[in-house]
Amino acid sequence: MAELLPSYQYQGDCFSDRLLAEPANEPKAMMGVCTDMIGVDGMGYAPLSQANLKKMLTVWSGVNGYPGLDYDWGSVREYLAKYDKTTSTNVGFFVPNACLRAETVGWDNRPATADEIKEMQRLLRQGMKEGALGLSTGLTYPPGSYAGTEELVELCRTVAECGGVYVTHVRYDLGDGAFDGFREAVKIGLLSGCPVHISHYATNLAIRGRAKQMLALVDDARARGLDVTFDSYPWPAGSSHLSAAVPQWAQDGGPEQLLARIKDGQQREIMRTQTPALVGAADQLIVSAVRTEKNQWCEGLTIQSVADQLGKSAWDTICDLLIEENLEVAFYVFTGDMDDVRTIITHPAHMVCTDGLRIGGRPNPRTYGTYPRILGQMVRDEAVMPLEQAIRKMTSFPAQRFGLPDRGILRDGMKADIVVFDPLTISGVATFEKPKQFPLGIDYVFVNGVLVVDKGRPTGKTPGVALRHSGPTR
Repeated sequence: MAELLPSYQYQGDCFSDRLLAEPANEPKAMMGVCTDMIGVDGMGYAPLSQANLKKMLTVWSGVNGYPGLDYDWGSVREYLAKYDKTTSTNVGFFVPNACLRAETVGWDNRPATADEIKEMQRLLRQGMKEGALGLSTGLTYPPGSYAGTEELVELCRTVAECGGVYVTHVRYDLGDGAFDGFREAVKIGLLSGCPVHISHYATNLAIRGRAKQMLALVDDARARGLDVTFDSYPWPAGSSHLSAAVPQWAQDGGPEQLLARIKDGQQREIMRTQTPALVGAADQLIVSAVRTEKNQWCEGLTIQSVADQLGKSAWDTICDLLIEENLEVAFYVFTGDMDDVRTIITHPAHMVCTDGLRIGGRPNPRTYGTYPRILGQMVRDEAVMPLEQAIRKMTSFPAQRFGLPDRGILRDGMKADIVVFDPLTISGVATFEKPKQFPLGIDYVFVNGVLVVDKGRPTGKTPGVALRHSGPTR
């Protein structure tokens, strides 16, 4: 028997121009996603001048590629207009703090001045007026990571005034390197009065096995009056771009400076002793995407395996790949634990995301199988949570959280974003070895009342629109 699923699904994808280049968005549409959230993790492309847009495209090419588009926008309004009736899924957009910093402070690693913060607030306020749902940060990724706590508090005051949400990929290397990044997110919310949403809230190598402590942190923040929620995906591996393996000081000044420093033998040697923990996990760090045909043989191999075949150290292999690919290298790494995942996804403040990358031959399978994996393997087969609870975490909860009142529920007058699936057969079949596999058991997907999946096949239709912020809701 088929089930109807009101499909507003919080995707949590930073990677947006890839959607414009591949408008059918088959990996998402085929697993029942009707709305992608873009601009998260502080990664995105508006508001930006043309000069800064060009740099930002290079910086994020390791997660988004560099599709050939007419990059002719500057404002949030112009950017969101690109998504109206041009893609199979809807989009919601968060202003990345990296864009605000690039336009005011520049690409340097320094605190923002009072005047620069005021200008960032002006740009943010304008971006939300033009449709953005809030602010996002990726506090392990320059240039957004150069923002201090006080700066983010001031920006979040503006978000709160506009009725939006602060969505954050936290600063994982802060303080104890375990929980202090999450504590910073809570502090920013409490001081600014802004609702906080923590992206891909999952354990990592530093806190593996400590999911209950992570949830206690959320419960404590909620008891103190903070409106805080979070999302996660049902996989043990995280994904990012390979530039994350380079010390942040070496990225000061932007992508050109980063490349110049890793090409400089003396500076590369200095970095060798200061590299993030990722380099120490080279035997678990799998190359998922490269730009050139020359290096495609690396996809699916660990950095350590590539290094062994080239007769180099892991660090030199990382640097040489970044140079040869002009920073366009993605990876995934097994840092999580499925027992932690099962604990985290049952919390009432949790909702589902994929955080999925679209590029390369060996992407993390969460791009193709996240929602069916929860509904099939984790709900039906493992009974981790009731079906109704899982559906709420994919539909009405995120729609309500991000201020989209006409989506996420099957009811007269609501927008017809609907998934028809078979609860007995739905399954995410994508694996790390064979990630590009569409799920089973999803027969029909409607976006704004138009079929984008018909009898289990994509139709190629593009009824998606940009879902714009409608003003203060509190």
